[in-house]
Amino acid sequence: MTAGSIHAAAGPAGDFHAAALRRDHWRERLGLAGLAAPALLLVAVTMLLPVGWLFSLSFLDDGGALSLANYRRMLAEPSYTRTFVTTFEISLATTAICILLGYPLAYFLVFTVTSTRWRNLLYMSVVVPLWVSYLLRAYTWKIILGTDGALNSLLVSTGIVSAPLDIFLYNQTAMVITLVYIFVPFMVMPLFTVLDNIPRRLIEASEDLGVGPFMTFWKEIVPLSLGGVIAGSTMTFCLAFGDFVAPVLAGGPDGTMVANLLQTQFGAALNWPLGSALATLVLVIVLVLLQISSRLDTAGRVELT
Repeated sequence: MTAGSIHAAAGPAGDFHAAALRRDHWRERLGLAGLAAPALLLVAVTMLLPVGWLFSLSFLDDGGALSLANYRRMLAEPSYTRTFVTTFEISLATTAICILLGYPLAYFLVFTVTSTRWRNLLYMSVVVPLWVSYLLRAYTWKIILGTDGALNSLLVSTGIVSAPLDIFLYNQTAMVITLVYIFVPFMVMPLFTVLDNIPRRLIEASEDLGVGPFMTFWKEIVPLSLGGVIAGSTMTFCLAFGDFVAPVLAGGPDGTMVANLLQTQFGAALNWPLGSALATLVLVIVLVLLQISSRLDTAGRVELT
């Protein structure tokens, strides 16, 4: 049998085998699509459709015609700009304080507490407040900082002041304190995970080379834990940026945040197109922050490798 006859005989068999592989490949893809279809449908119904409806509603004016009037009004009125600036300031302050409190706490749990039992117990003490009602946790600080609260009672009973003070509540400082208390666990959890996964041999090698504890911390631990800092900062900032309970309970006339503005537009004012424009802008800001966070995390990983 010549080579040409062998190739001619093998050709149909090879084509049949390739066709069978393609059929199996498509069956596998169809099976995976069928498994993912319920989840995709749920996401489409509960997320994509509402966001799309909100986005389209933002382009309607009072008469129901397509217009950019809501966006022009939102950017032109100083009150809206001031509210966004205030929200940024409060969210940044909350994130910064959470880093200052959360990083030492996570570092202490990972590198100082040697007992696994005590480490887990202390870590759970940070996580357990998340199981308590969010409203109750925010209201706690209203009770502490109020004129009849624990702080004023302590100051009056010790004779430091003669009468309760009203400077502790209904201001931006009280809002930041409340938000830090609520969201600091979201900073500690990723930091604890990242720090706990740092190989101890790197720290031991640094010590064997005669590097001091501070330089080991600065040159080894900090760069390796930047991913946790970025993740915790992103979660804390986004959650604080969209919070509306703390401004109501602990804020005041100068404590209005974007979420309160949205609540007013969709509730009392019934101006849904303007509220949709504000919500769209908030969504864009959050997506941009998430993209920046992702790029910073990727750049940090590349630099470390």
